[in-house]
Amino acid sequence: MRGSSEKGKTMADQNLLVMNGNEFAFEAGETILDVASRNSIDIPTLCHLKGTTPTGACRICVVEVEGARTLLPACATPAGKNMVIQTESPKVVEARRTILKLLLASGNHNCAARGSDEQDWTEFQLAVEKDDRSDQLCPVWGDCRLQDLAYRYQVTGEGLPGTVIPYPLEDVNPFIVRDFSRCILCGRCVQACNEVQVNKAISFGFRGSETKIIAAGDKPLKDSDCVFCGECVQACPVGALVEKSVRYEVRPWETERVRTTCTYCGVGCQLYLHVRDNRVVKVTGVEDAAPNYGSLCVKGRFGYNFISSPDRLTQPLIKKNGEFQEASWDEALDFVAGKLTALKENHGPESIGLLTSARISNEENYVAQKFARAVLKTNNVDHCARL
Repeated sequence: MRGSSEKGKTMADQNLLVMNGNEFAFEAGETILDVASRNSIDIPTLCHLKGTTPTGACRICVVEVEGARTLLPACATPAGKNMVIQTESPKVVEARRTILKLLLASGNHNCAARGSDEQDWTEFQLAVEKDDRSDQLCPVWGDCRLQDLAYRYQVTGEGLPGTVIPYPLEDVNPFIVRDFSRCILCGRCVQACNEVQVNKAISFGFRGSETKIIAAGDKPLKDSDCVFCGECVQACPVGALVEKSVRYEVRPWETERVRTTCTYCGVGCQLYLHVRDNRVVKVTGVEDAAPNYGSLCVKGRFGYNFISSPDRLTQPLIKKNGEFQEASWDEALDFVAGKLTALKENHGPESIGLLTSARISNEENYVAQKFARAVLKTNNVDHCARL
């Protein structure tokens, strides 16, 4: 009887809730969104950024909780005992559709989800082309969370007057294009900058219909405290923040993602190389992977153009009669091997030093140091020349 009583008490003390007719346990401090995500229930979000303070700003993640007077944001509502939750009830779906409709009608969201009236669409697209300086559809077409949700809930901006955004496109820095006409003011970029990277370079500015994301003093990013880590670009769910080098130049379906380790320093940040036609065209951080969890510095995210630089040597050169001349690989390797052997025999292995590079892979650097220590018998290995 004692064992039965303790078992009954344990069950009664468990933190349990019911979501979409199924019972789930939860830990203290978890939100409804946490419980749903852990149990593979998809509650859509726009403003939510993992690891930051939930704001419930966009209201896309609202759910219906039995007994609550209004729909509650799943990202900011703590899970509670005996909660009965519906994540896709008619009331929830209607609320999400309304929010999406308003977002699509505000600004230059020309993702072909705006409306079906041919004349209205043509006029709208011509206006967007003028602002964008391009006749193509949205630069993140196919890689936009707002577009995904518009198709998921079959919503367009048709029937609502379009909202004109008074702020022009900003592209005066070498890395990031800020398109205020596509900003949905979700705040993810602000949280990424302030809470993840802790650079505190951007924040919300102004009020009402004039609200925008600003750097200090509403200056362009190039004149602000921004260090161009690009965390805001990776966090942006729409086309408001885009890498300048790929805007309208690269579409997501044209690339292949290759995971690798950043070589600029010893932290070991995990990143994806986005490759098209055997060329790296974009870099993003690998989210949910240590040690960086998606974050990168300016070098890791934007310092890749050297890989395909036309200035790189593609053929060995040997100096003959005071001038460099092209040579075959066999000739170059034999020449270097001979010189190294002579130095080692005449002056000892400590007379030799090997310079590697922070711009090659960890595997290549490993082979270089192994060659230096096992073959040349020297420990003089470095990655830069100190004069």
